[in-house]
Amino acid sequence: MIELRDVSKTYRMGGDDVHALRNVSLRIEDGEFVAIMGPSGSGKSTLMNVLGLLDVPDTGSYRLAGREVARLSEDELAQERSRRIGFVFQQFHLLSRTSALDNVRLPLLYAAPGARTASAEELLGLVGLGGRLQHRPNELSGGQQQRVAIARSLINNPSLILADEPTGNLDTASGEEILALLKRLNDEGITVILVTHEPDVAQHARRIIRVKDGQILSDEATSPTAAPPPRREAGTAPAPAPVEAPAPPSWKRTASILLIDLRTYFRQAILSLLRNKMRSGLSTLGIVIGVAAVMIVLALATGARDAISKQITSLGSNLLFVQPAPRIVSGVKLEAGSVSRLKRTDAARILEGVPEVASAAPVVRVRAQVVYGDNNANTEVTGSTPDYFAVHSAEVLVGRAFDDSDDQARNRVALLGMTVVKELFGTRNPVGEYIKVNRVIFQVVGVLKPKGSSGPRDEDDTILAPLATVMHRLEGTNYVDSIDLRAATAEGIQTAEAGVERVLSAEYPPTPSQGSSFRINNFASVQQTMMSIINMLGVLLAGVAAISLLVGGVGIMNIMLVSVTERTREIGLRKALGARGRDILSQFLIESVTISLLGGIGGITIGGAIIAVASLLIDFSLPISWLAVLLAAVSSASIGIAFGLWPARKASRLKPIEALRFE
Repeated sequence: MIELRDVSKTYRMGGDDVHALRNVSLRIEDGEFVAIMGPSGSGKSTLMNVLGLLDVPDTGSYRLAGREVARLSEDELAQERSRRIGFVFQQFHLLSRTSALDNVRLPLLYAAPGARTASAEELLGLVGLGGRLQHRPNELSGGQQQRVAIARSLINNPSLILADEPTGNLDTASGEEILALLKRLNDEGITVILVTHEPDVAQHARRIIRVKDGQILSDEATSPTAAPPPRREAGTAPAPAPVEAPAPPSWKRTASILLIDLRTYFRQAILSLLRNKMRSGLSTLGIVIGVAAVMIVLALATGARDAISKQITSLGSNLLFVQPAPRIVSGVKLEAGSVSRLKRTDAARILEGVPEVASAAPVVRVRAQVVYGDNNANTEVTGSTPDYFAVHSAEVLVGRAFDDSDDQARNRVALLGMTVVKELFGTRNPVGEYIKVNRVIFQVVGVLKPKGSSGPRDEDDTILAPLATVMHRLEGTNYVDSIDLRAATAEGIQTAEAGVERVLSAEYPPTPSQGSSFRINNFASVQQTMMSIINMLGVLLAGVAAISLLVGGVGIMNIMLVSVTERTREIGLRKALGARGRDILSQFLIESVTISLLGGIGGITIGGAIIAVASLLIDFSLPISWLAVLLAAVSSASIGIAFGLWPARKASRLKPIEALRFE
């Protein structure tokens, strides 16, 4: 079963070398019951750790069941422990918030697929705890806890049981029961190695090995008449031959094993989080706030951008404005249009000469006093052709729009903006009523659909009338204030602007002294500028939200580091029972990701609720896009992985013996 040859182990403590084992050679046959005795500091515990593959020798050879194990990797040692060795610790090392049944089942988490295992219920019944399956360690006596530890050591059907001071923390009666149980297991053919410093405990073994100063002083049977060690019958245990490398598994079997591992890791992670509900909840809170902030910021940015885009669209899309340029006379810069003029026929000339222009509306604007009954208002009267509706995306809410016949006949008809309607008519329908505009009577034929405010300008504080009517009945002019144009496409607006420049320059050639007599304003540039500002604000706010996510991630990392420290002995126990480094890494990483995902779900829920309530309180809607939800979920998972990796890696790299000794 065990063969040591010239095994040595040295520890570095402070500035001194401590020789725990010095050239130890030892042979233990299958089925023996051996006691290792020695005073404190003699090296017996180090020898036990080496035999149990919890520690590795610096020099020498160690063959376990015919296989050289002294130079195996950590994961290979874990597999050997899981397959061959059962541990019974002096401190019991039971998971405190876990039932006796689950404590016994713990090694099964790390057993190889298809390995022959025992029933946890039957083992607890075997050690006399069949009626206490769901009791936690704090509900059991010391002797009962040690019985649970013994049942746990048998779950994988080991061929070797290592018991380190199994009676050290028990009263005499409980100690005798535990020793009797170990002896009974040995009688059934299991090799038992017992570490103790008490001679009366060692006498229960058939062979006693005494250790001092890292060396074996004696190796003797307990009595000259001691029965020879029992041997397993043929077929009850595998032959002690070197283990050959298994054939590569198929991809289906590999996928199945990975799926089982992930399910196991996830279950362990959830159980661990449930054991520390308050700490898990506080860890989740940071992610909840961060994810909710990301969702709210994205909704605000998207809602604001859509609201501004809608408002700009309501004013007209792909717009160009042609206005007379300011003129300089005798060094004095005059008002725009005071010398140079634009005519309504220029609009027709532009439509004919620039195919990229879809609509052209000559416009005249006049400030006027409007009276209806006892109510009056000062507003702007806009005179234009029917093309104005297409250029400025103006819609009629009630009534009708004027047409070319109204313009040609100079009919005194008007459409009122909603602000003017409220000031003159209150809640009454104004269609069909007559108003006085600068003492000229107009009939109200329609009400314009509200557009809202554009900066300091109220787009609904206006009256729209036919161009010829305003020019000749109110203004008394033959010139227009501007020509408002709409390009056919947003992509063609630059080409349209160049075409308008060409057509008007042919009609109004620039002069060396005055330059061009007109100017063209591109409304798309204003729209792009506003969108750029909104996008920049969105990025800024998203950065603030990302910082809150990072803060939540730092909180997770801090909590996970605390968890690793608190659970160091648990990690050591899991490794002693067969957990590989990747098992521990996966468990802690899944815990971190689970916290983040729960925080993400909570953040999405709370963020969605806040957005829904805010949408009822503000003037524009706050859309929740699947992209925002997906981004929040991915961000939370990424935070869990990024900030959980270091603590998980730290846990996975702990040495089992150092972790078990951690205070």
